[in-house]
Amino acid sequence: MAMSRTHTIEKTHDVPTVARPIVAPEIRDLEQRMRDASQWIAPLRREIGRVIVGQKALVDRLLLGLLTNGHILLEGVPGLAKTLALKTLAGSIHGARFGRIQFTPDMLPSDITGTTIYHGPTASFRIKHGPIFANLVLADEINRAPAKVQSALLEAMQERQVTLGDESFLLPDPFLVMATQNPLEQEGTYPLPEAQVDRFMLKVIVGYPNLSEERAILDAMAVSKPQLAVSPVASLDAIVDARRFVDEVYVADAIRDYIVRIVAATREPERYDVDIRGLVRAGASPRATINLALAARGSAFLEGRGYVVPEDVKALAPDVLRHRITPSFEAEAQGIDGDELVRRVLDKVVSP
Repeated sequence: MAMSRTHTIEKTHDVPTVARPIVAPEIRDLEQRMRDASQWIAPLRREIGRVIVGQKALVDRLLLGLLTNGHILLEGVPGLAKTLALKTLAGSIHGARFGRIQFTPDMLPSDITGTTIYHGPTASFRIKHGPIFANLVLADEINRAPAKVQSALLEAMQERQVTLGDESFLLPDPFLVMATQNPLEQEGTYPLPEAQVDRFMLKVIVGYPNLSEERAILDAMAVSKPQLAVSPVASLDAIVDARRFVDEVYVADAIRDYIVRIVAATREPERYDVDIRGLVRAGASPRATINLALAARGSAFLEGRGYVVPEDVKALAPDVLRHRITPSFEAEAQGIDGDELVRRVLDKVVSP
C-alpha cells in the first residue's frame, strides 16, 4: 500500500464511506515513534527463539495478545511447546508473573480466583489470591473443567477483576490468558459454549514442526537437562506504553469497510455470493469486527508500519473468525470446518 502525501478513500460496494485525508509525514512521524517504542520486540523474539524452535506464528500471536490486550485460545495435540512458549515469554519479561492452572473435572472456581480464609487469632477473614493474579496465565486443557469453573475464568478475563467476599481486586496489567484445548480427546471434557469462546480474541491452531525444525528440537532438547533458562529483555512498562502506539496505527476507511464486509458475509453469505449457505448456523458477532481491526493494527505495529494493509486483515481473519463461526450439521457432515468457511469468505469478499 503506497503512501502518498494525500490519500483519499473511495466508496466501496454497499457500505458508504467518508473520504478522510492522510498525510504521509504524519505516518512517517508515527513510524519513527513506533520504532523507539518497539525496540524491545526484536530482543524478546531472539530470547524466546533460544528455547522455542520454530512456532513463529505462535510467538507472534502471543506478542499480539500482549499488545492488544486480548486473550488467546490454542488448539493442538500435546507436546507442541504451548506451555513452554508462554512460560518462556514470561521469563523474558522483567517482573512478569506467570501462573499455570491445570484444569480438571473436580476443580472449584476458588481454585482459580482464590478465596477468603478465616484467621482464628484475629477472628477475621484473610484474602488468599488464586493463580489468576498473574500477568501471563496458562489455562491448560480448559475444556476439562465444568462450566462453573470455566465461567469463573472467563469472567475474570472479561472484567479484569475478581471479587472475593465483599472486595473486588483488579488483575495485573498487562494480563494475558492463554487457554489450551486438546482436539483429540472428547471424553471427560466440557466444550466451551459459543458465547464463552467468543471472549477469546484469537484461536490459534498449533501444528507440527517441519523436518528441519524438529531436527533442531532434537539437537537442543534430547538431553537430561535441556537449557530452558532465559533472561529478561523487556519490561511490563514498555509493553503497556507500546499499546498506545497500536491504537494510533492508521486504518483507512476502505479497510474498515473491508473488515465489516468480511464479518457481515459470515451472517449474510447470499448478499456477497459466498458459497456457505446452509453451512453456517451462526455468523460472527460484532466483537469479531472489533478484534479483527485491533489485531490488524497490532500486526502492523509488529511489522513497524504506521498503517494497516489488506494483507494484515487476511492473515489474521482465520485466527479471529474460526471460533466465531458455528458450522451447521450439514457442514460437519461434509467435513467443512471454520477454517474452510473463512477461506470461502475471503475468496469472495473483494479487498481494497
